[in-house]
Amino acid sequence: MSETTSPSAPPRIALAGIAIESSTFTPYVSSAEDFEVRRGTAEILDRFPFFTDGSASGQALREAADYVGVLHARALPGGQLVREVYEGWKQEILDGLDAAAAEAPLDGFFFDIHGAMSVVGLEDAEGDLITAIRSVLGDDVVVGTAMDLHGNVSETLFSCCDLLTCYRHAPHIDAWETRERGLRDLVESAAAVREGAPLPHKALVHVPILLPGEKTSTRIEPAKSLYERIPALTERAGVTDISCWIGFAWADQDRCQAAIVAHGPEAAAVDAAALELATALWEVRHDFEFVAPTGEFEECLDRAIASDARPFWISDSGDNPGAGGADDTTYCLARLAAREEIRRGEVSALMVSLVDPETTEAAHALGVGGRGEVAIGARIDTREPGPVPLRVQVQALDASGPTGRAAALRVLDGEQETGLVVVVTARRSQWARHEMFARLGLSMTGFDVVTVKMGYLEPDQYAAAADWLLALTPGGVDQDLLRLGHERIRRPMIPFDAEIPAPTAADLHRGGGSRR
Repeated sequence: MSETTSPSAPPRIALAGIAIESSTFTPYVSSAEDFEVRRGTAEILDRFPFFTDGSASGQALREAADYVGVLHARALPGGQLVREVYEGWKQEILDGLDAAAAEAPLDGFFFDIHGAMSVVGLEDAEGDLITAIRSVLGDDVVVGTAMDLHGNVSETLFSCCDLLTCYRHAPHIDAWETRERGLRDLVESAAAVREGAPLPHKALVHVPILLPGEKTSTRIEPAKSLYERIPALTERAGVTDISCWIGFAWADQDRCQAAIVAHGPEAAAVDAAALELATALWEVRHDFEFVAPTGEFEECLDRAIASDARPFWISDSGDNPGAGGADDTTYCLARLAAREEIRRGEVSALMVSLVDPETTEAAHALGVGGRGEVAIGARIDTREPGPVPLRVQVQALDASGPTGRAAALRVLDGEQETGLVVVVTARRSQWARHEMFARLGLSMTGFDVVTVKMGYLEPDQYAAAADWLLALTPGGVDQDLLRLGHERIRRPMIPFDAEIPAPTAADLHRGGGSRR
């Protein structure tokens, strides 16, 4: 315990992180413009809804520590982050932590990340960042993190963090619940360690499985039952938390694989729980299926048009910006525009959305009701069929939403309206909520067929869809992992190899339990 810290004072907890999910197979490169950056304690604490929603648990947690916010940067999933931007934020975090520690000793640090960030030229970005942070904090500060279950846990990240947890649901309906749990465990542990208690024991087991999130949704088996085992494991004596990371499939890195991490006060109980959940994952390794029926896009469109279910949603899964896709492939758009039932207006169809600043600006220049010739998409991911030339009428404009400028464009056949509306935006975006559609006067249920650049549907989308298919489309987050060309992942690895060995005690990585 520091001589300058009163035993009765609340623990002093610093917060910082860079959060993005990065595909290494997309041509998109993420830059500072893609991020929302918060600096200082007030801005960073305001990010956590449990501190501001009036809940008793959140208020208690807010009062349980003296928080010091440094820097937090968060972005929609994308491509690898520009190295210079990363290095600048990294140095800003290190300088901020150094300054905070000079003012008064720090007891804990909350590493607020996604867990699947890639940076140009780095193999393990979060590992690099937390190693640098540890060099400033030293060994006496308790470090905790709460991550997306699609993040990766490298040996370096595990070694540098004392407490690790992740989401238990996909879609991620428990994102803030997880951060609240992780932060609470950190505050309690930091306070106890300051008084002389040992660090929690921790254990890591890697399971060499690499699967897309669309095969591991907790809405369906086997992930549903696998994650439902977790609460009972955390209730065991000696175990505080246990988590299952599915890992991130669209990066080609040594760290990409599933991981089980547990922590708690009793080493034997922690080890046993981690090995038990890892074995449970191994036992269902061949049972994972897509969260919805799948097919090539043409097949999905045939079924959607023939169906009586309205609206019928189709996921353009290979270009899902929520996993790092470029958000501008035109494979689906070209086929929608060419479909005769849609061209004749017999079927109404919505394509949402493609990032295309040039077309978006042209639409704003035309104004609502204006007509013109445009070439949509394929400015980032230029694969076939490339930009799609269309004659359009501007149906609606939005200048102030989270996508930057946006436009809803009615596709024309000559001067006649077709049944197709396409949304273009100035920034990459994921149209997952009712209010995003409403900004352009659109409804999630107002079309016969909705094609959206998603993988599994988010809650608002899922509720809106009368039926749904997952189209296996090309792109930087292709669901067919075998055709992406991974070269750096560890082998053997499912699905790249037919079999993997069962986890054993020899696979456990351990740590904690004493002052460093």
